[in-house]
Amino acid sequence: MNVLHEILGVALAAAPWLVLGLFVAGLVRAFVDEAVLRRWVGGEGPASIARAAVIGAPLPLCSCGAIPTALTLHRAGAGRGPTTAFLIGTPGIGVDSLAITYALLGPFMMLARALGAVVTAVATGLLVALGTRGTPLPIFSSDACGACNANGCGSQAPEQAREDSEPTTPVQSRAAQRLREGMRYAFVDLLQDIGPWLLAGLVVAGVLIALVPPQVLSTYGSGPGAMLLMALVGIPLYICAAAATPIAAGMLLAGVSPGTALVFLLAGPITSAATLGLLRREFTNVGLAWYLGGIVASTVAIGMATDAVIGLTAVDVAAQAGAARELLPEWLEAAALAVLLWLGSRPLRQWVRHHLVTAAPR
Repeated sequence: MNVLHEILGVALAAAPWLVLGLFVAGLVRAFVDEAVLRRWVGGEGPASIARAAVIGAPLPLCSCGAIPTALTLHRAGAGRGPTTAFLIGTPGIGVDSLAITYALLGPFMMLARALGAVVTAVATGLLVALGTRGTPLPIFSSDACGACNANGCGSQAPEQAREDSEPTTPVQSRAAQRLREGMRYAFVDLLQDIGPWLLAGLVVAGVLIALVPPQVLSTYGSGPGAMLLMALVGIPLYICAAAATPIAAGMLLAGVSPGTALVFLLAGPITSAATLGLLRREFTNVGLAWYLGGIVASTVAIGMATDAVIGLTAVDVAAQAGAARELLPEWLEAAALAVLLWLGSRPLRQWVRHHLVTAAPR
C-alpha cells in the first residue's frame, strides 16, 4: 500500500504541470513551420549548431519522433553538426518535460536540465562536425519520403502545401484549424505515445521512494563512476523525457545525487536504437562514434558540474521539489490527473461509452 500511495502522490503532483506542458506543446505543433526550421538550421558552422540545439529544445518530439524532421532537415542542406544538435536537443527536453521537471524536482533541476540538454546538443554537434569533416556523405535516392515516412516530407513545406490547396480559406479559420490539430496532437497522439512510458516511470518512482533505503543509493549513487553508469544505461534505453522525470525524482529521493539523476535525465531521452541506426547510415560509423562519445562525456561532465555547484551554493534540491509539489491545491491536481487518465486511456473511454450506450433507454 505504501508503494501505491507514493505512486499516486507523484502522479498527482505531476498531473497539472503535464497538462500545461501538453497545451504549450500543442501550440508549438500548430504554429511552428518546418520551412522556418530548415532555414534556421541550414549550414554547418557553430552558429547553425547552436541554433539547432535551441530551436529543437521546445519541440514536443521524442527521440524517434525527431527522426523524420531531422532527416528532412539534413537532406535539405543542414550539416551533420546541426542535424546532430537537433536530434539531441529536441527529445532531450520539451515544454511538457520541463513543466513536469519543475513539479517533481524543483526550479534548480529544471534549469539544470534545460541548460544541460542544450550544452550536450551543442558539444556533441561540434564533435560530430569536426570528427566527420572530410568524410563523404552516403548517396541516397532523391526521394527522402521513402526513408522517413514523415508527413509533408518533401521539397514543399507542409504549411505552404496547405495554403496552396486552400487559397480561399480565411486566415482566422486556418489558425483555428491548426490550433485544433495541434491540441489533438498534444492531448491524443502525444499523450497516448508517452502514456505507457509515463506510467512505468511513475511505478518505478513509487518503488524507489517506498522500498529503497536512502543510505544505499546515497553511498553508491554519486561520483563519476555512478554518472558514467547512468550514461551507459540511459543511451540504449528508449524513454521519453517526461517519463524519465518521475524515475529521476524517485532516485533523488532515494539518495542518488542530483548530478547523477541529471545524467539519467539527459542520456535516457536523447537517443534510441532507431536514432543510432539513422546516424550510422547518414554519418557513417565515424560520426556514430563521435556522437556516442560526445553524449557520454558531456552528460557526465554536466552531472559533475551540477553536484559541484550544489556543493558550493548549498542548494537544497529536495526542499525545492517538495515546495513545488505544494504550490497547487489538491482538487486541481486530482482534476488534472482525471483529465489525463480520460484522454490517455482509450480502453477506459470505450468502456464508459459502451456502458452508457447499453444503459440508455430504448
